Amino acid sequence: MAESKKETFMANIWKNNPVIVQILGICSALAVTNNMTNTLIMGIGLTFATGFSSLTISALRKYIPKNVRMIVQVLIIATYVIILDIVLKAYLPSISKALGPYVGLIITNCIIMGRAEAYAQSHGPVLSFIDGVSAGVGYSLILLLIAFIRELLGFGSIFGLRVLPESFTPWVIMITAPSAFFIIGTIIWIARTPLVKKK
Repeated sequence: MAESKKETFMANIWKNNPVIVQILGICSALAVTNNMTNTLIMGIGLTFATGFSSLTISALRKYIPKNVRMIVQVLIIATYVIILDIVLKAYLPSISKALGPYVGLIITNCIIMGRAEAYAQSHGPVLSFIDGVSAGVGYSLILLLIAFIRELLGFGSIFGLRVLPESFTPWVIMITAPSAFFIIGTIIWIARTPLVKKK
């Protein structure tokens, strides 16, 4: 039975989420999630790159020789990441600077290569695009959850806007990368408990 577009999209949101199920994209989860604005931009950027890379790779899959497919896939992904990097530098220079090398590292992000190999190589362009976008959305939702906790407790703010009273003492540990590691671990633990799995 052919997959529906809805099934394809929903699969990567929770059941096959790239971060909490496949344990991919952890480096950026540790590095950019102390600020929700940066995290949102990173998520949008990865969603853009994953969606359009999967679309392009799927459309060209019959013309790409198997022995050089990985090289071609990296080239396609790099093209979209370069476009993203140029747009960020032109229109959001402060965020581009804050994200630093992590935008460029999207090229080697396991999520994009994983969707290219596991899905785009064997499905049509439309479903591959939906699969790529949903993988990016699933990644973004988990990172935004981590960023919400870290920014709230580390700075007392959400998207840079103060929400906790001035009397609140920020948790300095939440600004550091290890806090993201512990939060991801907790989310994975919760997601894999039998109670959550049954729902």
